[in-house]
Amino acid sequence: MVFCLVILAALSAVASPRGALAGMVLITPEEARLPTPKDVFASRAITRGPHIDLASRDEGHLRSPLPLQLKFKGFGGATINLDSLRVTYMKSPIVDLTQRVRPYAGPEGIEIQEAEVPPGEHLLRVELQDSEGRRTTTTFLLSVSP
Repeated sequence: MVFCLVILAALSAVASPRGALAGMVLITPEEARLPTPKDVFASRAITRGPHIDLASRDEGHLRSPLPLQLKFKGFGGATINLDSLRVTYMKSPIVDLTQRVRPYAGPEGIEIQEAEVPPGEHLLRVELQDSEGRRTTTTFLLSVSP
């Protein structure tokens, strides 16, 4: 009987759709305590690269765990190159969040149902390239209430 329960648990974990994953730690409290670099800036250049849009905005009233949804859009028939995806937490030193986010990423974007993020302001940078080699970098601020 125990063997059957183990098999059922393993099968349900494998069969879970990407959107069903929940409760992942996006930023740890230790990472949030790292210093924020002074020279962080967001570039505002016109580009034909893919568009990255933070779809899950809550006007500064986010509470953890929070839904995090980013939308990707290619232009001119170009597709999104997921291998180029890089997500970094802008701290000193920079924290690479790419491997934490990758299971939730697809060609249409990133969708995390419940991302664990400590209270405070968190500056994230997302880099993405399309099939034509055009790169886009977007920086956004998550303000999480206690």
